[in-house]
Formats: sequence, C-alpha cells, structure tokens
Amino acid sequence: MKKLLLLLPIVLFSCAKQKDFDDPIQFALASDAEEIQQVMRNLEAHEVQIMVTDSEGTNFDFQLNDFDYFYPASSVKFPIALLALEKANNIPTIDSETLFQIQGDSVKTTIQKEVQKIFAVSDNEAYNRLFDFLRKDSITDALRKKTSYLVRISHRLSTSNPASTTSKAVTFTKNDSVVYFQKEAQNRSIDALDLKRIHKGKGFYRNDSLVNEPMNFSKKNYIPLQTLHQLMYRFHHTKSQRKETVFNLSDEDREFVKKVMHKTPKQQGFTDDEYYDSYVKFFMYGDTKEAIPAHIKIYNKVGYAYGYLTDCAHIVDKKNDISFTVTATIHVNKNQIFNDDTYEYETIGIPFLAELGRKIHQFYLEKQKN
Repeated sequence: MKKLLLLLPIVLFSCAKQKDFDDPIQFALASDAEEIQQVMRNLEAHEVQIMVTDSEGTNFDFQLNDFDYFYPASSVKFPIALLALEKANNIPTIDSETLFQIQGDSVKTTIQKEVQKIFAVSDNEAYNRLFDFLRKDSITDALRKKTSYLVRISHRLSTSNPASTTSKAVTFTKNDSVVYFQKEAQNRSIDALDLKRIHKGKGFYRNDSLVNEPMNFSKKNYIPLQTLHQLMYRFHHTKSQRKETVFNLSDEDREFVKKVMHKTPKQQGFTDDEYYDSYVKFFMYGDTKEAIPAHIKIYNKVGYAYGYLTDCAHIVDKKNDISFTVTATIHVNKNQIFNDDTYEYETIGIPFLAELGRKIHQFYLEKQKN
C-alpha cells in the first residue's frame, strides 16, 4: 500500500496535460522531461520537498513536512547573513562596513564583505566568522522568534571542531581604534533533534574507515524547507509582513543583499574559472554554464552536502513581468553511504532542480498568456 501511494502522484500527473494544471508544482512534475521523471520514479529515496509562492502570495507545496529531516548544508548561510546585518544595525558604534576581526583569525574584514562572499561563492569561512559574531545560542533564539521552533543552527562548516560551543571574541575598529568589543562566550550544549529520518543511509566514512550503520544527523544544523522559503518570500515582500517576522535592516543593507544575491560571481569580482554564472544557482540554469539572460534575476541561496541539494530563490523575469519564490530540496545518494563523495549531484540532483525551475517559469509564462 505504501508503494502504491508513492506512485499515485505520477499516475495522476500522467493522466492530464500540463496545461490543465492550476498548480505550478504539479505542472512541473507532470512534465515528461527525463530530468523530472527519473526523480518521480523514486520519490521516497530522493526525499523531495517543494514550495512555491506566486506574486499574489498564494502558496503551493509538494511533500512539505517540517518534521522530516534533511540536511540544509549552506542554505543556512542565508539567515545567518541577514542576522549579522541586523545585529550590526542594532549596535550604535558600528555598521555593516566597520572592520572586524575574530580572535585567532588573521583576516580583517567587514560584515558586508562576508555577506557578499556567502551569496557570490558560498564561502564557508565567511559563514564561520558571522557565526562567531552572532553566537550560537543567539542565532537559534532569534530565528525561532521570526520563524519556527524547529530551527536549529548549531555548528560551523568545513572547519576543525565545527560544533565547539565557544564563541570567539570579536573586535570592531575604526581608524585603528576599538569601537566595539564582544568577549568570548560559552553557549549551550547541542541537544539531539527528535525528527523523522534523522538516522540516514546504511553507512558512513569516519577518518577513512567505513562505519556500517546509519549516520546520525541529530546534532546537525536544521531549518525546515517551509521556513527557508518564508524567509526568502518575506525578504522580498516586507510591506505585507508582520514587523516581528522581518529582519531589521537599513535600506542600504537591504539593497546590498539584493545586489549580491542576484549578481553572478564574476560580476562581483570572483574571476576563477569555476565561478561561471550559475555556480550557486540551481534553478533554471544549474545544468548549464551558459550566461544567464539579463532580464532574469535570481535572488537565491543554495546548499549541497551529504547528497542533499537545496535551493531557495526569488526569481524575477523583467521581460515578461513574472516573479515567484521557489524552494526545493532533493537527496541523491544511491549507495546510501555518506562521506564517500559519491553523490549524483550532476546526473540527477542539479538537472532536476534546473528543469523544475524552468517548468515553473513556463507555467507562469503560459498562465500570463491565457
């Protein structure tokens, strides 16, 4: 019976033409494109969740479940960037362009520079610096006030001892004078999450050795897909939101974030060959290295690790006067082994998200014509 239920959406979709749908997600998933159907044939393994909100604020979703764990990877950098700008905005002696330095770090930088690196190239060190500035406990407490009690951002990324509960001291300076000092702080220990699918796969590598048991994600970062989506939608529709759910940013910082969200890495000065236009943009253009058309603006943040691919985006087509917010996650780990660097990102995950984005865009193009 369970397998029959999982196959039901595919059967329903195949019985109707795409033009018959009034839901952009169903329209996209009904496509006969192999990029879509190879995922639909194995929905349970791919853990797909999707949410779309149109320009009028109407929500659509597919397999959305706040209690079904997926690893958010670098998508958590999106709220971290906004929280850092908000905190700087609330400290009278500094702003987002004031130089700061983390204890033990040789780099002097600004909040704006680190936010730019987060959106342009998904820089982990930038995230880690803002994580220390914000402090672990304050991050989760602030996000729960704005969004959901399930949110938990508890660790740094791609560094030694990422789960350390010590927030390092931070010093802000102007003209070589200290204008704000934040002392080192101890945070609460990391509690285990109690969610579905929190133990995953059949094995994982630890220090080059295979451990033949499911990997435990209960102390990892977590932000539900719906929460990520709401944060993106609210950021682009602040006037229609309750004040307590919107980040308190200056007008200058808000425009800055919009700029670094949608501009390509090369437009922002990141010129390495790996930084093509769609380097951190999965929807619509993730499966091509061709230039993104000038009339398409994608304001987004992606995440990928442990076989999970997530993109949270607000997409604007200025030429056709179309805009929508879309968030989706997919898991691609056929052998069910973690940390072996064998994931189907390029063959299944990114092609699915790219085609999903294209089909949703097509839905709104066709809706506009009718």
